Amino acid sequence: QVQLVESGGGLVHAGGSLRLSCAASGFTVDYYAIGWFRQAPGKKREGVSCISNSDGRTYYTDSVKGRFTTSRDNAKNTVYLQMNSLKPEDTAVYYCATDFGNCARLLSKFQTTTYFASRGQGTQVTVSS
Repeated sequence: QVQLVESGGGLVHAGGSLRLSCAASGFTVDYYAIGWFRQAPGKKREGVSCISNSDGRTYYTDSVKGRFTTSRDNAKNTVYLQMNSLKPEDTAVYYCATDFGNCARLLSKFQTTTYFASRGQGTQVTVSS
């Protein structure tokens, strides 16, 4: 059974850090691109990042570049989102997802749907000012 499970969300002050984890089962994390998107109440869904299956290249939306880093640990079959210098506008529910393809396809789908081949249940990140 293919499954993604996020963890690591919480409440943090502005300027703080959090690391989100996305543990995969049923497939290996280096076989398909895995990305993160976020959804805040009243705001447009935003694709945050993606890590490529083919070469490990990473992609970020402009609002998080230089602050967020996505990586993967093949031995733990887990993808991470390290979030530094957090801002109140980063407050959202964060989801990891894969569509069993590449980052171009996944990042495009982040803009149009919340339905993917596999998607986690989401983890809340709240940044206080």
